[in-house]
Amino acid sequence: MKNSDRNKGFVFKQYEEPFQTPFDKLFEIFKELITYTSGDFDEAIDWLRQLDKEFKLTTPEYTIDDFIADLKNKGYIVERIGVSGDGEVDISSKMEKALRQNALDQIFGKMRKGKSGNHKTKYSGQSDENTGDFRSYQYGDSLDKISVTESLKNAQINHGIGDFSLSENDLVVEDTQFKSQMSTVLMIDISHSMILYGEDRITPAKKVAMALSELILTRYPKDSLDVIVFGNDAWPIAIKDLPYLQVGPFHTNTVAGVQLALDILRRKRHANKQIFMITDGKPSCLNMPDGTYYKNPMGLDPFITTKCYSMAAQARKLGIPITTFMITSDPYLQEFVDEFTASNRGKAYYTGLGNLGEMIFEDYEDNRKKRIR
Repeated sequence: MKNSDRNKGFVFKQYEEPFQTPFDKLFEIFKELITYTSGDFDEAIDWLRQLDKEFKLTTPEYTIDDFIADLKNKGYIVERIGVSGDGEVDISSKMEKALRQNALDQIFGKMRKGKSGNHKTKYSGQSDENTGDFRSYQYGDSLDKISVTESLKNAQINHGIGDFSLSENDLVVEDTQFKSQMSTVLMIDISHSMILYGEDRITPAKKVAMALSELILTRYPKDSLDVIVFGNDAWPIAIKDLPYLQVGPFHTNTVAGVQLALDILRRKRHANKQIFMITDGKPSCLNMPDGTYYKNPMGLDPFITTKCYSMAAQARKLGIPITTFMITSDPYLQEFVDEFTASNRGKAYYTGLGNLGEMIFEDYEDNRKKRIR
């Protein structure tokens, strides 16, 4: 045996981090900070300076001021004249896209490392995703879907090797999963409880919305995603405005949110439609016919919950499932969510903040597969 073969084996050495420029290192931190500050550049930079003092993130050769200059030169921030006449710094559309991509990498990247997301359906059709199953060739099947290996094997079995021939009956094609276009409305609760009790629930919800929007824009451009927020009222927000999303001194008007979502989906031409609702609390508000609000934050008010169940049933009649992601584990509220879900025949998840993104992504991918009614 040669010496070179005997010397082969494993080499252990100290881990070395992949090389990052000083800008890249600070940029990763800055993207997190600007998300938590809802797009407030000055506050994010103040936090970055505090972290720099504690953890020595910069060097005399590359300071925070150098980083700010690079952000400007690379087009991530823009300077504007404010109402008072003073200069103000805002994040640019390029930065907004970078935040969506960062959220997508954080959520979808974790999914790809695991086994999640592998959903199967009993319905098949034309697509690029193979199921691993084979069936007989049918007139109209695309030629590029024919499995040459399996077809030749059939020909040898049916006709023998000596007198080889290949007929249409020998041909098999690899089946694929059929996926159709999807219209999704993502409802995000922005009531005050989303930041109560020392827990920031709005930032994870905001990250999920940014990630889901970037996934659809880049991977499923024919799908549509509308994002609406609901507190005392409900209103749509643009995808580009997601980084700036904040909670307000609001109650929770679930009925207004579902009603707006249904109005949006009625105008969509896609066959598949769905509503995702992220909330942490019970419904506590309704719009009254005279323009006033009926509010009751104490317990589950039957007057409010009955209206919620009615809206869920209306969505069911329209063939629009509602998937509720309840980011608290209050057993008292599960009764309402269970009844709401039963009225719609939808789905409900009682989840913490840590796996919210993965669950929504899995559900979105699963629901894109054509539903046969």
